Amino acid sequence: MYLFLFVSELLIFFASMFYADNIRFMFSPNWYPQEYVLFTSIFFAVMLSCASFGLGLYRRSLSWNERELLTRVALSFTAALVLLSFFLLLIPDLEISKGVLAIALLCSFLGMMCSRFLFYKLTKRNILIKNIIIIGGGENAQKIIESNAGYIHRGFQVLGCIVLPGETVVIDPQLIIDSSNGILDIITRYRIDEIVVSLDDRRGVLPIKDLLECKMAGVTISDLRSFYEREKALIYLENLVPSWFVFSEGYARGGSRAIAKRFFDILASLMLLLVSWPIMLMTIVAIWIENGIDAPVFYTQTRVGERGETFKVIKFRSMKVDAEKDGIQWAQQDDDRVTRVGHFIRKYRIDELPQIFNVLYGDMSFVGPRPERPEFVDNFNTSIPFYSERHRVKPGITGWAQLRYPYGSNEYDALQKLQYDLYYVKNLSVFLDLTIIIHTVEIILWGKGSR
Repeated sequence: MYLFLFVSELLIFFASMFYADNIRFMFSPNWYPQEYVLFTSIFFAVMLSCASFGLGLYRRSLSWNERELLTRVALSFTAALVLLSFFLLLIPDLEISKGVLAIALLCSFLGMMCSRFLFYKLTKRNILIKNIIIIGGGENAQKIIESNAGYIHRGFQVLGCIVLPGETVVIDPQLIIDSSNGILDIITRYRIDEIVVSLDDRRGVLPIKDLLECKMAGVTISDLRSFYEREKALIYLENLVPSWFVFSEGYARGGSRAIAKRFFDILASLMLLLVSWPIMLMTIVAIWIENGIDAPVFYTQTRVGERGETFKVIKFRSMKVDAEKDGIQWAQQDDDRVTRVGHFIRKYRIDELPQIFNVLYGDMSFVGPRPERPEFVDNFNTSIPFYSERHRVKPGITGWAQLRYPYGSNEYDALQKLQYDLYYVKNLSVFLDLTIIIHTVEIILWGKGSR
């Protein structure tokens, strides 16, 4: 449904620019070059949509009543205006009337507010929501029931659970559905779109005959892992066996994909370097002012990269010089080893900017799992199943796990983030990389997940 909202607002932005000159020159001669109207309308719509996407205006937990909504909208319009201005300077022959641009922005804002109002009205009525039932009533079933918490638009609703004989029940008893007349009867009665098989004990005997009838009747049947991958964008690790990796789709490597990703890495890194070099220069000066001209500005540290090979990652120094005099340790919330400048550059990810050179050199990718220290990796390889699989691709400056999970500071966090890293490794593509980069803008502006 959020895809529908995105497309709708993209069309609103396009129409706002396309017809803005008609409004601007309604009572005066039109001198605006008509040959630019279609191109500028597409360009305007793409810039504004990308800015809105990057600032989290299409995430499922953003509501009409959220205090940040108008702030995010204002920032997205500002970002789009800056991008437009940059390209107008870059392409001298391209011209957009200030009056036309102002009208387009105003119409876009009003159109977005109207579309948001209607969208949130529709989501409250649960239109286009999928009805599902769960085979199972244990811990896994309860996790699915709770997984929609915090979302304004819910992609599915659990209408009930079918508990198998001998199963330990954790769910609310009111959700248990009587299946004595067969599961197909439940499907018809409740208009079920999907059945999710979610048993805590894999040795439980499934009602195969009933499930086959439902499958032949056109009902989608998913296992827990496939359901989580689609709805939560992660690979559920509990009870995961190696054969799942062998028979599941994805993990394509090499050939044109590798060339396209490398080209994307170089292009994105050069663009970021072009934009960020003044910030990097100011960071160097700030570190010198706080710690003295002789203080080291950069900090290199051994990290584990692709295929488990180590390399030296480059960062701006955000901690005291003797931060690890007592040995390596996780960064903690309000860590007293972090300097004043360090607090700021870590909050807005500025300390990561020198890793642009790691990407250009080829040790890292722009997007990928975050590289960890060998000492931590050795422990995780022993205690966390399939942890080494995250090293099938190059580590990145930003990644899917950084967007989906808070900053990790222990083994439990590493396990949770691994689920997102494995999803990225499985579904790696330039489109996914671009999506992650755009969403990273929101993380930077709101200072989420930093320590």
